[in-house]
Amino acid sequence: MNDYSLHLTIAYVALAFLLLILCLATRWRAWIKIGMIALVTASYFIAQSAFQGMLGWPAAKSPPEKFVLLAVVAEEPDKERGTRGALYVWVNAMQGTKPAAEPRAYRLPYARDLHALLGEAMKKNRQGISQIGTLEAPAGGKGGAWFRLAADPNVKIRISDAPAPQLPEK
Repeated sequence: MNDYSLHLTIAYVALAFLLLILCLATRWRAWIKIGMIALVTASYFIAQSAFQGMLGWPAAKSPPEKFVLLAVVAEEPDKERGTRGALYVWVNAMQGTKPAAEPRAYRLPYARDLHALLGEAMKKNRQGISQIGTLEAPAGGKGGAWFRLAADPNVKIRISDAPAPQLPEK
């Protein structure tokens, strides 16, 4: 557990303690007290799911429109265990012509052809050839890339070699 989650836990314990004092010290109606307790209890679960992305779990949304591929982990579907499988990619979003300062992990639904494409890209990555990925939407796609990938399985990820860096002349 990192410091942020510890601070968040302490804040919720303090909030629950204040609610307990309020419920014991006031003559409010029982339904108001029960409603406050239910609201604070529900906020624990809402905050836990909201902060899960901050704690390092892969985002269950599509990667950015253009990115530098850093790593891939494949979890193939398993009928015995009942898992659908997933592809976990670690990427740096491209901001103009430069990668972002911090990478981000994404969870993509498993597809055999995407698994093969990302596997080939990682082979080139291990050989020192950086890989650039782009999202390709089908013609007539609407909405942002995050919406299209979740709603339309026809959205493709294209991987290409990064251009060789141009060194300044001496």
